[in-house]
Amino acid sequence: MNPLLRQVLPVLGLDEAYAAEHLDLAAGSALPSALPVNVLACGSVAAAGLAGLALRDPGSGRVDVDPRQVSVAFRSDQVQTVDGVGESGFAPLSGFFRAHDGWVRTHANYPHHRERLLRALDLPETAGREDAAAAIAEREAQEVEDAVVADHGIAVRVRSVGEWMASEQAAAVAGHDVLAVGRAGGSGAIPVPDRPRVLDLTRVIAGPVATRTLAFLGCDVLRVDSPRLPELELQHLDTGAGKRSTLIDLHETHARQRFHELLDSADVLVTGYRPGALEVFGLHPDELARTHPHLICATLTAWTPDGPWGGRRGFDSIVQAATGISLLESADGRTPGALPAQALDHATGYLLAAGVLAALRQRATDGGTWRVSAHLARSAHWLLQTDALDGPAVPLQDPSPWTVATRTPRGTVVQSRPAFRLPDGPKQFAHVGRPWGTDPAEWR
Repeated sequence: MNPLLRQVLPVLGLDEAYAAEHLDLAAGSALPSALPVNVLACGSVAAAGLAGLALRDPGSGRVDVDPRQVSVAFRSDQVQTVDGVGESGFAPLSGFFRAHDGWVRTHANYPHHRERLLRALDLPETAGREDAAAAIAEREAQEVEDAVVADHGIAVRVRSVGEWMASEQAAAVAGHDVLAVGRAGGSGAIPVPDRPRVLDLTRVIAGPVATRTLAFLGCDVLRVDSPRLPELELQHLDTGAGKRSTLIDLHETHARQRFHELLDSADVLVTGYRPGALEVFGLHPDELARTHPHLICATLTAWTPDGPWGGRRGFDSIVQAATGISLLESADGRTPGALPAQALDHATGYLLAAGVLAALRQRATDGGTWRVSAHLARSAHWLLQTDALDGPAVPLQDPSPWTVATRTPRGTVVQSRPAFRLPDGPKQFAHVGRPWGTDPAEWR
C-alpha cells in the first residue's frame, strides 16, 4: 500500500481493508525526481478520493487513481493553455539567484511581492532580472533573505537538508502531523448536506486545489477574495475550476457582516493566509469554535503556525529551497533544481481536502466542532524522511489523453482532468475557473 496513504488512513477514520476494497491505484510514475514524488502525489490523491467515497457512498465501487493522470494534474500550471498558448509559471524576478556565498530563491509573481523585493534590494521599479541578479551577487545569501523578509517580501537562502533539519523551524514543523483532523468542541450532529457549503479563503495553489477538489466532489464552494489583492488570471482559471468567486473587503464593516452571515450557514471554512492575518476579522479558529460551533475550520500554512518562521509568507518553491529539496534536485550538483511539479502545494491541498471530507463524516455521526490542518513544510518533511521508493519514472511526452478542452468566452481552455475518478462520477470539473470576483456573495 502507498506509504503516505497508509499513514493518513487512521486520521480519516478509514482502515487498510477499506482502501484495499475500494481503491484502484495503478503502478508507475511519470514524475521524475530524486525523491519519491509519485508516492507523495498518488498517496495524497488517493486519500482525497477515498475520503470522498466514504462520505458519499462508502460501500459502492472503487476510486480510480492513475499515476499518469496524477502527474498531469500536479503539473496543471504547465499543461494549461488558452487557444494553444501556455504561460510560464514564474515571473522574471522569481527564481534562483547566485549570491556572494551561495544561492537565494525569490518569489515575485504578485505585484506587491515584486515591489517589496525590489525595495529590499534598493532597486527601482523598472529593474529587471539582470539588475536583481547583480544586486544579489554582491550580498551574502542570508543578508538577502533577512532584508526581503523584513520588508514583508519573499526570499530564502538555499539550504541543505542537514542544515534545515538542524534548525529551530524544522523542529517546529516536526511537531505537526502531515494531516491533522480533530474535534475542538461540542455541538450536535449535523447530517451531511446534499451540497456542503464551503467558504474558500485561500490563494495561489495549495488551498485552491483543496477547495477545487471539494467542488469536484459536490460541495458548493464560494471563493472569497479581497478586492485589494487581485489574483493571477490564468492561475485562477485553473485552480478555480468548479467553484464560484466573489469579492468581500473584510476591512469594511458591512462587508465583514455579510461574510459572517455567509459563515452562519456554511459547513466549512478553508483558510490559507499567513497565520494571524485573519484574526482581526474574528476568524481565529478558537473564536470560530465559540461563534460558529457547527463549522469545520480547515487551515493551511507554509511553515506551520509555530516556530520562528510561523508568521512568514511562503510558497512551494520557497519551501523546497529552504528545506534542502532544491539541492537534492540539482542536475549538476551545484545549481539548485526543483521538483517536476509544485508537488508540495498539490499534495498538501489533496490532504487538506481529504481531512475536510472526513470531518464532515465525523460531524454527521458524532457532532462536534472540527479542525483540519496541513502544511507545505510538513509535506516536505514527509518527502525527505520517508523510506518509500518510486519506480523508474516515464515522463509523459503527450499529456493530451489526460486533458480536456473547453470553449469559453476567453478562448479554448485546455486543462488537466481531475486527478482521480469516483465510480460513476464525472470525468471533468463542472466548469473552468469563472472570472475572478464576478459572482454574488451568496449561497446557491
